[in-house]
Amino acid sequence: MTRVWKWNRPVTVREVLEDLQQERSIAYTTVMTVLDNLHQKGWVRREAEGRAYRYEAVSTRAAYAAALMNEAWSQSDNPAAALVAFFGMMSPQQRQALSDAVRMVEGDTLRTAEDGTVRTAEGGVLRGEGEARAAAEEPQNPAGPESGTER
Repeated sequence: MTRVWKWNRPVTVREVLEDLQQERSIAYTTVMTVLDNLHQKGWVRREAEGRAYRYEAVSTRAAYAAALMNEAWSQSDNPAAALVAFFGMMSPQQRQALSDAVRMVEGDTLRTAEDGTVRTAEGGVLRGEGEARAAAEEPQNPAGPESGTER
């Protein structure tokens, strides 16, 4: 999934294979099997292109991370304590990002610069806002194939 998210476009098995082979030796069939498994689980969709497929992520990386956090949090017997413990593990930059995200969800005005940086009305900076906004706006459950959201 990391490779599919990295390119943010439909990719072929061959493209993923060539990228992975820069780091380690891996077989074409291994990459093909993993992408097919991701398709079967609903994490990627595929479209035929000649004799091959192009695979595309069903949800953003941010939506996937949000689903993981939500799942872990919902399994806690004391969600408030889990949040306090989680916030305690955060760096100051992560806490600022959290504060900015809360303001974004609550509807504060955002300003987008030409470089894609987004600032809150108070001057805070949201990094990776495109994914954050997509995650906030997607009414899907990115944790599985039932999301049903097509792009």
